[in-house]
Amino acid sequence: MPLDRKALSREYKNTPRTMGIGVVRNTANGKVLLLAGRDIPSLLNRHLAQLRLGAHRNQELQQDWLGGGEKSFSFEVLDTLTPKDTPGYDPADDLRALEQLWLEKLAPFAPAGYNPRPTS
Repeated sequence: MPLDRKALSREYKNTPRTMGIGVVRNTANGKVLLLAGRDIPSLLNRHLAQLRLGAHRNQELQQDWLGGGEKSFSFEVLDTLTPKDTPGYDPADDLRALEQLWLEKLAPFAPAGYNPRPTS
């Protein structure tokens, strides 16, 4: 039976993504990079790929990766956001609020973490 690429593509596009909050955690020193996104598993995977390639934008995180190796890091989903069934729902505000809660809870800002400190 031939592979129906259009059907697979349509199915992929219609599959709901897991929105939420994740972290890249340095298990050696406890620092984290907090991430928020509409497809958190893909976002975590992208950061893993960038680190493996030596191309991550966060130089401190990349240096710690090079020093400790992949075994010193974990990639975790911390919290998920269930989308509302309202037509035209945009999760951006809800995602920002969830991110703010986790930023306050973890305070992952330099020097204790990898996130840049917010500007006032």
